[in-house]
This record gives sequence, C-alpha cells and structure tokens, in this order.
Amino acid sequence: MKRVSNVIVRRRIVTVFLFGLLIFSVIMVRLGYVQFIIGDKLTGMADDSWSRDVKFEPNRGKILDRNGVALAENVSAPSLVVVPRQIKNPQQTSEQLAKILDMPVKKAYEKLTMQTSSVAFKPEGRKLSDEQAKAIRALDLDGVYLAKDAKRHYPYGNHLSHVLGFTGIDNQGLMGLELYYDENLKGEKGSLSYYSDAKGRKMKQLADRYTSPQDGLDLKTSIDSKVQTIIERELDIAVEKYNPDGALAIAVNPKTGGVLGMSSRPNFYPENYQEVDPKIFDRNLPIWSTYEPGSTFKIITLAAALEEGLVNLEKDTFNDSGSVTVGGARLRCWKSGGHGHQTFLEVVQNSCNPGFVSLGNKLGDKKLFSYIRNFGFGSKTGIDLQGEGSGILFKPENVGPIELATTAFGQGVSVTPIQQVMAVAASVNGGYLYEPHIASEWIDSKTGETVEKIEPKITRRVISEETSKEVRNALESVVAKGTGRPAFVEGFRVGGKTGTAQKVGTDGRYMKNNHIVSFIGIAPADDPEIVVYVAVDNPKGTVQFGGVVSAPIVGNIIGDSLRAMEVKPRKKGLDKEVQWPDMPKVEVPELIGLEKEELQKYMTNLKIETSGKGTHVIDQEPRAGTKVEEGTKIRIYLSSESVRD
Repeated sequence: MKRVSNVIVRRRIVTVFLFGLLIFSVIMVRLGYVQFIIGDKLTGMADDSWSRDVKFEPNRGKILDRNGVALAENVSAPSLVVVPRQIKNPQQTSEQLAKILDMPVKKAYEKLTMQTSSVAFKPEGRKLSDEQAKAIRALDLDGVYLAKDAKRHYPYGNHLSHVLGFTGIDNQGLMGLELYYDENLKGEKGSLSYYSDAKGRKMKQLADRYTSPQDGLDLKTSIDSKVQTIIERELDIAVEKYNPDGALAIAVNPKTGGVLGMSSRPNFYPENYQEVDPKIFDRNLPIWSTYEPGSTFKIITLAAALEEGLVNLEKDTFNDSGSVTVGGARLRCWKSGGHGHQTFLEVVQNSCNPGFVSLGNKLGDKKLFSYIRNFGFGSKTGIDLQGEGSGILFKPENVGPIELATTAFGQGVSVTPIQQVMAVAASVNGGYLYEPHIASEWIDSKTGETVEKIEPKITRRVISEETSKEVRNALESVVAKGTGRPAFVEGFRVGGKTGTAQKVGTDGRYMKNNHIVSFIGIAPADDPEIVVYVAVDNPKGTVQFGGVVSAPIVGNIIGDSLRAMEVKPRKKGLDKEVQWPDMPKVEVPELIGLEKEELQKYMTNLKIETSGKGTHVIDQEPRAGTKVEEGTKIRIYLSSESVRD
C-alpha cells in the first residue's frame, strides 16, 4: 500500500510540475510576444494615452514664373489652438478671445469647455491677422497656443487666376496648379508633443518633443510674368472697349510647348474666390471652351496641302467668284463678289473660303482629317491643368462633300483654344507637336536646389521643316499684305491668321451678329519665339471681324512681349502694304553730328524737341532707322561740343 501511495504522490507531483511548466511556458510566450512582437505598438499606445500633440502646418511651396518671380506665396497667419483642461478661468478666457476673434462669447466658451485634449478654433481662429495674433500673445493665457500657420497670397492679384487656382482654409489646393500639383506643394505637417496626466494637466518634468514640419517644394513654371502682365492689360482694354461676352488669350513658346501666359475674362481674385459665381472660376476658358475656330483653322488645311505637295502658293492660281457650290449647298466668301483671280498665296492672305474649299477637295476627307487628328484636334493636349476639353470632330462615316468643304475653312468642327495654339505652334516650329505644359522645375524651398526638371515632351512630328518654312512665310504675308495687317509690329517679323466664327444658338442654328473673333500670331516669323492667340466673344459696337478686333490686340501683345523677352528686332522680312486709311510710316533720319541750323529740313513730317544747350546734336531718341508715324516727336540733345570733334 505504501508503494502504491508513493507512486500516486509522484504522479501528482509530476502532474503539478507539468501543469506549472505549461503555465510558465504560456506566460513566457506571452511575455515574449508582448516584448518583441507588439512591444513597440503597446509603447506607442501608452505614449499616445499620455502625450498630446499640437499640429504645425508646413509652408506651402511657392509658385514661381520662369525667372523666379513669385506668382503664389505664403504670408504668416497663425491659428489658435487651446487645451481645455489647462484653461484656469474658461469664462474670462472666452470673453477675452471672443472680443479679439469677433465671435459670440457663448461659442468661445463651448470650445474652451469641450471634453477633448485640444480644440482648434474653426473658422474664427484660423489664419489670424497680425493684430489678432499680437493681442492673443499679449494675454499670455494658460492652455492657449498660437500654432504656426500661413495663408496663400497672390502678389499679382487677379492675374493668371484660372491657371494658379486657389487653396482652402487648410491650405489644400482646390483649383488650378494649386490642385493639380497639391501633393508636391503641400509639404508634411509637424507637431509639438507634450505629456499630460489623466486630468489633462501638462507634466512639466517630461520634455516636449518637437517634429519640424517639412515645407512643400517650390514650383517653377514656364510663365513669364512680364508677358502675363501684358496679356492682362490688353484683355482689360478689350473688355472696356468692346464689352464682350468673354475674352481669352494664350501665349506659348513654340520651341518647348511651355505656356508663357494665359488669361480669360471674366476672371477673379484667388484670395476671395468665394465672392464670385463658381461658373467663373470653374471654367478655364483657354482649355475648357470649345467652339468653331473659323479661319484660324485654315492654317492646318494649308499645312496639309503643302506637305502633300498639292499646291504651289506662288504659281498655282484660283478664281474666286464670291461663292462655291458643294453638294447642293452654296458656300460664300466673306467678301461680296469674291476676290477674283489670285494666287494661292493671295488666297491665304485674303482668307478666301472658296479657295480653301478647293484645297480641301484636293486633299480629300481621309487625308485632311488624318492631318487634323495628327495636329492634336479631337483629343486633349495633356496640359497640366484640370478641366480640359477635347473638342468635336465629324465621325468619318458622317463626312460628305459639305462637311469636307466647311472643315477646310474652319466651320462645322469644334476645338479648344489650347488645341489651336499647339497645332499652329507645330506648323511653324519645324513640324513638332508638343504637349503644352506649365510646370518646368521642382525646387527645394530651403536649399534652392532643383529636385526635378520637367523636360518638354514631343507628341509627334506632323510636317517637315520645309513645309513649316512655307507656312511661316505665308503667315508673314498675311500680316504684311493681307487681312492680318493690324497685327503688324514695326521692327519685328510677325505672321498670323484671322478668324471670325459664327456661334451656334440653343436652337442649333447660327446666331446673327454674334461671333467669336480671333487672331493667332507668331513672331519672329522666320524663327518663332512666341505664338499668341486672342479670341473675343461677341464684341459690341464694332464690325465683328478678327482682323478688326483681335489682330491689333495680338500685335500689341507680341510687340511688347518680344521687347520684354529681349528678342532682338529684325530688319529683314516683308514690309507692311499700306492701304487707305493707313498712312505710311516715316523712317527716322540720322541727326547725331548735325548742327542745330541743319534740323529745319527734317521738320516737314517729324516734330523735333530739343534738350540741352549748344549748337551740335550729340544724341537722339528714337534712333535712326526706326519707323514712326508721321508727326512723331523726335527728341534731340544739344551740346557745345560736336561728336565729330
């Protein structure tokens, strides 16, 4: 019995030992799991339960023009954050803050007594002015913090508003470049972490932890702020003069596809976008609007016919009787009675519709529409902005003789302004269709070093260099001798094409006396540095022709932009063919070195104003060789010493 009893005891001891070992093993496994597997997570959770964070906003990256001029920047505007459990006198504090923030005391009190770790005063406490921030700091209240913050500022006001866009209260991009490149511009938030007890009181014996915010990258664009200012000025003048339903302008570098300037009317001030109808800021007309292009589209028909070797502009001729009948429909020329017998170069200069119908027929529907699509029509250009339209082309199965004829001179198809600009740029830059872009570089805001450079992107080649040269020459002749004469810029070689497009009403019919008049210009014509397109929608109190309304605007933009871009004047090229009521310009003679008595013979068609004392001319402005209007004042500078001495 004793032996049996000992066996039972030993078994029980072993059982207890094994059970204990099992429990110990479970505990060890659990401790290992907690220590090595989820230890960091639990530590973080414990840390979170004791720590409190005050968030700090990063500086949003600036948007710069191509020369580094700020188009969008930040100005300091701290935001108010409170820790309710640290507030010693909620009623008094709420009264003090409410007075500074211009808000009800009751609302401030509710925020100060909320059962939470921290409260951001929204919206009254966001983006505080300098005066408000100083007043809050002067109070020196426990539990009241001013978190670093900033608001977006646009130094040029409403300039470039649709392109730049705007940001929201949290500095998030909402439209334009601000939205398109928000990820790179916004940066990463920082924080100030402190420890508090169960009642929310700050534990001063433990050190605070500060994580610095990471500022966003600066975006350098292709925009030239000088060109943009010129565009804005000219559109303002056009709106004042013609009271149109709308207006737009685009300037592009044809060698890169970079946008130099872009604007439309009506526009808005980005910092106060809430004050305007959303339809105004939602629609960036240069890339969104679609309409029949009119005669500016003839450049594509011309380029296609030249590339296919179907026409010799100087040798081949066309007789314009004033209209042409196609498929039973009579298509008229804009000039009553027509232009008569003319070369095809004169067809281009005169913007003769029947002549371009002839070119369209020579090409045929398949070839013409193939070129149209290759030039980028019917699809988005890929510009780095939201809301781009793609335009509308006839479906191949719906193209008959009438559709072919009207498309050849820019009627019956629907295109966007940016498509037209890029297509014309391709026709004059050697035949390369670029993807338009605004972003050119990403720059580290602290070091100033380039993080990423965005290279120009060629979509495809559409015509040869030889054809492109012929197109440039033809467009220069339009400005020198044809319908584009009002765009002529003295001292520069300018080419271009007029456009007058009928608008379609809600009933599907063309509207009377309601046109979109446009002009697209290139300069210098032999080696283009800029392509400018201007369209004015339903100008009032004037003849609605592109050559009358839009061509002078483009001439002004091109002339001033080339000077701002420091493009040297070129004397070669075609002279402007003077027609009544134009008066021929007078070339300024060389006056330096003459004596005062010799000036009399130069005062027949110029006015001379003298400065200084003496009898010898030592300087003059404008310089000799400059062409000016008859009667222009020439300033000369006199000295007692001759430059000949």
